[in-house]
Amino acid sequence: MLTYEQALEKLLAAAQPVEEVRHVPLLAAAGRVLAVVQQSGVSVPPLDNSAMDGYAVRTADVTTAGICLPISQRIPAGTVGVPLQPGSVARIFTGAPIPAGADAVVMQERCEHGEGGVVINQVPKSGENIRRAGEDITAGADILPAGVKLRPQEIALAASAGLPELPVYRRVRVGMFFTGDELVQPGEPLPPGAIYNSNRYALRTLLEGMGCEVRDLGAVEDRLDATCDALRRAAADNDLVITSGGVSVGEEDHVKPAVEAEGELDMWKIAIKPGKPLAFGKIRKEGGHAWFIGLPGNPVAAFVTCLMMVRPFVMRLQGIAQVAPPILNLPCASAWNKPDGARLEFLRGRINEAGAIELYRNQGSAVATSLCWSDGLILNPPGNCIAAGDTVRFISFAELLA
Repeated sequence: MLTYEQALEKLLAAAQPVEEVRHVPLLAAAGRVLAVVQQSGVSVPPLDNSAMDGYAVRTADVTTAGICLPISQRIPAGTVGVPLQPGSVARIFTGAPIPAGADAVVMQERCEHGEGGVVINQVPKSGENIRRAGEDITAGADILPAGVKLRPQEIALAASAGLPELPVYRRVRVGMFFTGDELVQPGEPLPPGAIYNSNRYALRTLLEGMGCEVRDLGAVEDRLDATCDALRRAAADNDLVITSGGVSVGEEDHVKPAVEAEGELDMWKIAIKPGKPLAFGKIRKEGGHAWFIGLPGNPVAAFVTCLMMVRPFVMRLQGIAQVAPPILNLPCASAWNKPDGARLEFLRGRINEAGAIELYRNQGSAVATSLCWSDGLILNPPGNCIAAGDTVRFISFAELLA
């Protein structure tokens, strides 16, 4: 069996970012991946400005507390004052440019109205309460690297630098379908021996949450010709084809021979639990190929392998450089005495009020309730028993689903 790290390395080595780049307005760029490093054309802030509502002063004029100076001008944000007259102060507001000659701002709480001016009750230091030009961004500086997924904070930074749009990779296109005559859609009657197709809804929403454009072909009959046709249709306009289940070698498992007929296939056994079987390959299409990943059929196995294997592969197709999720080292509140001797386990757990991880009582690969109950996954090495109080490695669903 391949280790998790070996399998992931093989996937990432194959993935190359999509080539198309599109320029989109800032308000449409959230969640997209930046294709080209961005520089600022302006300094931020562009001028020295006040960090407070108060009074701009020359420190040389305020050598003792309690001095009263006349107000020579008023400078609201968005306007530029005139040079400050010696022996006077300027009423100034947060964000307003500092007038020439002034070298400090005294906050209004340290001042009071006096006869013929304002009483300064604090001796200021030069530079006090002044934001310097370019202290956040200098003109020409790199502000956003290529390969970053744009969050609201990156959008705000681009806006502060005056960028109206950003170059982003186009969305990764994914075709997906599911095989199995036993699959029934929610809302339909459930005949004996049938099951509702939960994987369709889990995988589609996961992929859409990753920023993919998903073409859902639904359930496909358990026939080789139908499976081949579905593969061709799924590959035609997409970068990646995802299936769940049906990659074994049984008489009703047609995905393996269909992929081999329509492209190339590697069958991997990965030393992880849940999710040992995974298929990776290519589907031929006009002008090239679409990648293929066949996931296990059990609901938890499909969900976990989508997060831990498909997600980094998709991120690399999107052009994202950093694909590894943060791993937390946390105490475990539960004991685990039945580890798998050969496989890395993804155990479902949640963080309790004390900040320790509690394990879900049933870690079966078909127990979908464990995913809803949990906050994330413990990465438990092969053969490792966990005693209450031991430190474990934990990946939060909040990071994997961001």
